[in-house]
Amino acid sequence: MTTPTGGPATATLKMTSFDCRDPRAAAAFWAALLGWQVAVAEDEYAMVVPGVEEPVGAALGFGRVADHEPAAWPDEGGRKQVHLDLACGDMEATEHRALELGAEVVTPQPGETWRVLRAPGGLLLCLTDVGRW
Repeated sequence: MTTPTGGPATATLKMTSFDCRDPRAAAAFWAALLGWQVAVAEDEYAMVVPGVEEPVGAALGFGRVADHEPAAWPDEGGRKQVHLDLACGDMEATEHRALELGAEVVTPQPGETWRVLRAPGGLLLCLTDVGRW
């Protein structure tokens, strides 16, 4: 594999990991919302993957931090925060499913084309229509 500059790739991203208070709850939420599966679920760490038939290139990991503070929304200092953007075939249905799974709507919302939620464990997620992606 080569990079856009023509040189060889030096690394491959295999997982993005997030701090949270309850890794099991975070993994259960993300697996259900994304249609993935929980590969590891322990008190201190959990991981979700697209599935055993697919490469694990997009795994999400969740590590327990007892005093973890969820990201602020909005952040008064204007700091950027980690969150996941999800392209949805049906944004309203995806939001409804996320709320059923324990997410909550945060305020204020950024407008009509994005919907911001907080997942169990505190991670923010943004939903938008796949056609806008």
